[in-house]
Amino acid sequence: MSFRTSTAIDYVEDVSPGSGALPPRAWYASSDAKSLSLNGSWRLRVSPTADAEDDSFADEGYDAGDWAEVAVPGHWVLQGHGAPIYTNHLYPFPVDPPRVPTENPTGDHLRVFDLPSEWPSDGGAVLRFDGVESCARVWLNGTDIGEFKGSRLPHEFAVGHLLKPAGNVLAVRVHQWSAGSYLEDQDQWWLPGIFRDVTLLHRPAGSALDFFVHASYDHTTGEGTLRVDSDVDGRVTVPALDIDVATGDAVTVAVEPWTAETPRLYDGFLVTEGERVPLRIGFRTVVLEDGLMKVNGKAVLFKGVNRHEWHPEQGRALDLETMRQDVLLMKRHNLNAVRTSHYPPHPAFLDLCDEYGLWVIDECDLETHGFTEQAWRDNPVDDDRWTPALLDRAARMVERDKNHPSVVIWSLGNEAGTGRGLTAMAEWIHGRDGSRLVHYEGDIDCRDTDMYSRMYADHAEVERIGEGLDGGTHKRRQLPFILCEYGHAMGNGPGGIADYQRIFEAHDRLQGGFIWEWIDHGIKDDRHGFAYGGDFGEELHDGNFVCDGLVLPDRTPSPGLVEYKKVIEPVRIEGDGADGTVRITNGYDFADLSALAFEWSYQVDGESVETGTLSVPALAPGESAEVKLPAPPADGRGAETLWTVRALLAAETAWGPKDHQVAWAQLPVGDRSPERFAASEAPVAGERRITLGPAAFDARTGALRTLGGVEVSDLRLDAWRAPTDNDDGAPWQSDVRYGPLWRKLGLHRLQHRLDAVELDGDALTVRTRVAPAAWEVGLRTVYRWTSDGTRLRLTVSVTPEGDWDVPLPRLGIRFGLPASADRVKWFGGGPGEAYPDTRAASMLGRWESSVDELQTPYVRPQENGARADVRWAELGGLRVEGDPEFWFTARRWTTEQLDAAAHLTDLAPGDKVWVNLDHGQHGIGSQSCGPGPLPQYRLQAAPAEFSFVFSELPG
Repeated sequence: MSFRTSTAIDYVEDVSPGSGALPPRAWYASSDAKSLSLNGSWRLRVSPTADAEDDSFADEGYDAGDWAEVAVPGHWVLQGHGAPIYTNHLYPFPVDPPRVPTENPTGDHLRVFDLPSEWPSDGGAVLRFDGVESCARVWLNGTDIGEFKGSRLPHEFAVGHLLKPAGNVLAVRVHQWSAGSYLEDQDQWWLPGIFRDVTLLHRPAGSALDFFVHASYDHTTGEGTLRVDSDVDGRVTVPALDIDVATGDAVTVAVEPWTAETPRLYDGFLVTEGERVPLRIGFRTVVLEDGLMKVNGKAVLFKGVNRHEWHPEQGRALDLETMRQDVLLMKRHNLNAVRTSHYPPHPAFLDLCDEYGLWVIDECDLETHGFTEQAWRDNPVDDDRWTPALLDRAARMVERDKNHPSVVIWSLGNEAGTGRGLTAMAEWIHGRDGSRLVHYEGDIDCRDTDMYSRMYADHAEVERIGEGLDGGTHKRRQLPFILCEYGHAMGNGPGGIADYQRIFEAHDRLQGGFIWEWIDHGIKDDRHGFAYGGDFGEELHDGNFVCDGLVLPDRTPSPGLVEYKKVIEPVRIEGDGADGTVRITNGYDFADLSALAFEWSYQVDGESVETGTLSVPALAPGESAEVKLPAPPADGRGAETLWTVRALLAAETAWGPKDHQVAWAQLPVGDRSPERFAASEAPVAGERRITLGPAAFDARTGALRTLGGVEVSDLRLDAWRAPTDNDDGAPWQSDVRYGPLWRKLGLHRLQHRLDAVELDGDALTVRTRVAPAAWEVGLRTVYRWTSDGTRLRLTVSVTPEGDWDVPLPRLGIRFGLPASADRVKWFGGGPGEAYPDTRAASMLGRWESSVDELQTPYVRPQENGARADVRWAELGGLRVEGDPEFWFTARRWTTEQLDAAAHLTDLAPGDKVWVNLDHGQHGIGSQSCGPGPLPQYRLQAAPAEFSFVFSELPG
């Protein structure tokens, strides 16, 4: 005879969504019914396996006095108990669905609470968990009330019959791994715990259960139709609209519509016999029409971002102010849309999107990406046993979030292959809510979805799709297209997003895209600064691939976000600076320009000499107008002159202060006249040094040693940069990955051979060959020095030799200055960094910074900090002028030290400041996941000549 005992942990590996929970319903933060937050300090015991302890901890009177204390919401591995794990798509456990390892960290949580004295004695009560990873079993006062999976979804339990006035014991057993983990492989840290709110809700007799706010808008009449379907009969009131109707009844009135640009919300109430629930109602209609997604009759262009929930200390346990900070940063950087990758966010985030105005793709808590390693064999989304869990996840998302006007698209999930379960989800969502569209990127034929969606398609393919030349099924060809992920913002980048935006705006079918992603998921760590995958001893990890955001872990905007703001700005300013005509175009989908004020400044050699206001009509969306600038000042001859025109908030708004800059452009008037340089000094050779004007050189090597009183070290040609994440690319990329090719070729270990030092008339000429060991390629380099007595001119001529089949990382010179060099002034692009395909936001002007402030502290150190189009720069007692303009970089460590660093804490200032003056830089691209730099941004090895003029600053 054989037998198998059923253990208390069978539910962990059960493919069902759980047991005991109430049906999903609409989520709301408050009503006039009482509630009690159970957030705060909880007791915790972590066991290495799921069955290491019995259930006695859930009994009343259990002594947990020696247990640890942790904060809830929170993750125990970020509070000193175990360690986080980062993988992109590989499951960090053997793939044997639905089985999970015996080594399954399990956190027993305890919270003892009293009911407030004013807690009503009648009615029921519901216990709500808003997020627990990945599987939880719950007891209240010793009674097992159920268990659940679906980490980022709410679960409610009826508990009124179990409550007592004081000494209530809430026990929650949380398992890190469960069958649900196979559905939650979402390119993020694996972080177990109760990471969202726990709330006790009083349920009076006759209280609201589920309700659905239907608020459509007819753009042809300007009227909105409101109907609130409710499981419990009641009345709906909207005072501002004089609405007072029964639930289930429709009423049509004139309204202002809700859009992401004009987020008009009406305050209302659902009043049942036992409860008064506040409503925030936005009238809008979403349809698929003429092959386009339209809102309120207009096709929208998404200027979006993918957003994981993240805080560098609390992980996914976000507070309201952190969520508000995200939304305000998005609005202030011209974003209009968010894809909630790859799970529904905390519901309060959607409240903020309603309030401030953001289009939302609400994505289900589903990803099975790890099954790609076995060609999707055993994928849960194509296994009928898992379909109830998939439908449960879809329902919990839709029912929770259906009353948010900001949510315009439901997404089935991400990177879960294809299968019957996804079809079932799509059919259920379409049946439950016909007022929104359905998205899923993996549905390449659009069988179940209402739009064609792709990730990381390159520019050429996106253009073909826009032109309708991409093929595919008949249905797909009739649908709008979005790039649900593009512009991989890992480290320095993304590059090429301005080129994408031009393509989006050229083709109606292309309805925009969503940058991957919002924030670097670095974990604050004294040893590393910010830690990433592998820093916690993980068996498997994907390194810093988790740091791919437009904001750094502390929410400092990266140069990538500043660039994106400029690329997607909603007002286009164009014109001819010479004749003073400016063409203003309203790029909003719905808003006119009445909220903006326009101003101009006239700049001479980077300095504003006059400013004023510009009268621009309140253009409707898509409209343009030409306006005239005043006559320019009469002076400035021989200088570089231009107009800068800005669009600013005319008054404070909910998301931005008065004078916040929304858009800008610079219109050149006149180029500068090149300053004449006439060589008049002859080099003088001594035994150990050569002098030329104010400079001294080593007589043997021709190396510059001093310029006046300024020491200069190791000036030589430089063609190497510390590869960016995008240079290195992703291992699965089939296209050329430049970082590995550069290393293979040895560009990080170039040798400099001295061929000759020549004194010829008024010039000192140094001939060299710069080349890597083991290869026949090289750069024949000639340095020609001349002086006019007070200044020193260097002309560098570079001739490639051999078969250069890869571009160069950079081409210019590098040298060291004393560490005392600190302040930098320059006339050129700024204030932030820029590269050939990330320079849209680089504004020409005069700027000043410390050397330290020039650096961009990417979580993994890499090439950063270049300023573009520099005419001149001053640093450490030197002034450098370029012919032509140049790229300027200065840092307190060498490129080699930057390249060797794995974390910011690996970088320490040395005894020099290292300066790069570059004639050329290779583009950035987004090949850490997307395409590399476009051909026009690649720095091909070709003959080049460029010059710099050095002088010592007075004093």
